[in-house]
Amino acid sequence: MFTPLITHDSDGTALAAPVNTARCNGATYKTRTIGDLRIKDDRLRAAIEGTGHLLFDGGMGTMLQAAGMKAGALPELLNFEEPQVITDIQRQYVEAGCDVITANTFGANAHKLDGAATVADVFAAAVACARAAGAHYVAGDIGPIGALLRPLGTLSFDEAYDLFAEEVRAGVDAGVDLFIIETMTDLAEIKAAVLACRENSDLPVFATMTFEEDGRTFLGTSPEVAAVTLDAIGADVLGINCSQGPAELRGLAARMLTVTDKPVMVQANAGLPRVDDDGNTVFDIRAPEYAEAVAGMIEDGVSVVGGCCGTTPTHMAALRTLIDNHTPSPRHRKPSMSVTSAQTVVDLPCDGHKIAVIGERINPTGKSACNRPCATAT
Repeated sequence: MFTPLITHDSDGTALAAPVNTARCNGATYKTRTIGDLRIKDDRLRAAIEGTGHLLFDGGMGTMLQAAGMKAGALPELLNFEEPQVITDIQRQYVEAGCDVITANTFGANAHKLDGAATVADVFAAAVACARAAGAHYVAGDIGPIGALLRPLGTLSFDEAYDLFAEEVRAGVDAGVDLFIIETMTDLAEIKAAVLACRENSDLPVFATMTFEEDGRTFLGTSPEVAAVTLDAIGADVLGINCSQGPAELRGLAARMLTVTDKPVMVQANAGLPRVDDDGNTVFDIRAPEYAEAVAGMIEDGVSVVGGCCGTTPTHMAALRTLIDNHTPSPRHRKPSMSVTSAQTVVDLPCDGHKIAVIGERINPTGKSACNRPCATAT
């Protein structure tokens, strides 16, 4: 499996990103390993190594709506306007036993904020709220930009990268412990986000995509393609969030487990939303049923869990009990060599066979071309 590289100067010191720019300027490389990450403590290290469980929090939007947030409001601005509301919700998740509290920064990119606040200020305020809640780990939350990348939209890959990189730098300055990239449907967009995290920080990167009922993202990416790509591009933990309930996501997570050695995470919805007779959006899966479905995923090998839309501290407390009574089992996967498009995985022979790439530029990041070939093989 391809492992992303980081640049180093002549004395071995890691250089600042972006990687392609440094490479074009003649920098040398070594493989980036878990030893290169700034990991807060041994518990987080165990989760990244796949030898320990980790519990993320549940839905924020669900809780904010219950607290009276108006439709159309920017949740990220509540970090300034009503910080106590944010902290109170996050404290409930801490008290439910969540290891990771997700900062209220899901939409805190410059495109979505549109001048209402700076990215740096939103991240600083959001992390302060999470710390005040007593969070052990604070995750900088990075959601979709809110604009389609080319060719379906007008946003270029490099423009997306720059927007994500601004969020990453803001998160680092605010003191997050890790990054969670979530609810992505476009493989190119999540690649830009992961690269921005890897090239602008040394913190762990968790990355998840959202899948429809047909088992693919809105733009057609399968769980296998997502897992292989995210593994290759450098996510430390990868998986699925949102869209469906835990029972529906179990099979998709199992497919990811067959193609990656990285820890797999799932943050499912509490089922599909519906509108009740009073016009309220409700989710029907209660905590016991939710935990029972997640238990199956944990037995399959999923080691990082949490919740998304419709889940509450009660759901997360049930998961806490679940993982406290379980230790991840070693996973053994046959070595493989795979190549992917955005929709298809092709497994290449790797037992006693040699694969030759002849005269082809290799640009796994998808960024703009270097001034000279980045890598060639003949």
